[in-house]
Amino acid sequence: MSPRAQGKSGAEARSASVRPALSREFIAVHKKRRIMDAIAELTAEQGYDATKIGDIVRRAGVARKTLYDNFEGKEEVFLATFDAAVDEALQRIEADCAAVEGDWEERVQAGLAAFLACVAEKPALARMCMIEALSATQAATERYEAAMQRFVDLAKRTVPQDDQLPETIEETLVGGVAWIVYQQIRRKEAEKAEDLLPELSEFMLAPFHGAAEAQKRANA
Repeated sequence: MSPRAQGKSGAEARSASVRPALSREFIAVHKKRRIMDAIAELTAEQGYDATKIGDIVRRAGVARKTLYDNFEGKEEVFLATFDAAVDEALQRIEADCAAVEGDWEERVQAGLAAFLACVAEKPALARMCMIEALSATQAATERYEAAMQRFVDLAKRTVPQDDQLPETIEETLVGGVAWIVYQQIRRKEAEKAEDLLPELSEFMLAPFHGAAEAQKRANA
């Protein structure tokens, strides 16, 4: 091979090895995501009160200034992480429900499966949202209550409306599901949350099936 050809080959190899530069926007979003992941991990490990700003920036691998460029402080990091997790979970649940072509029972099961998958895939985030949020700050508690209402509203759009059942049936069922999953997380078994699907499906469907059977007997 001629020196000229060798030089060209070497230049091409060097050019191929150079990675494209990441945009500032991408880097900023990535750092923000690392901060949010860090607070989820830390609050799951040691609780909200014990988690300090220094802990968060060390875990995230960012400068303290980077955190304050994106958030006012620890509480805002927590709330932003909570909101993002709830939005992501609801979007996933709604998408999985919409993809079901069967009846409402199958949509309920698909929604439950999606929710439990979120818990199992991100146990630290699940603990932050379903346990720490209840006592972290007043604002966090209010966020939790608002999130629960969003899940109740989704349930109301999914299950049939039945005059034989209490008006608060969806609140009762969503609250029951949350309590069972809460206990699973407290036992440090969030990764096994998907094992709860048969139990929770029966819990969600039973009142409506029972009301339907009662109506059939009344009409017989």
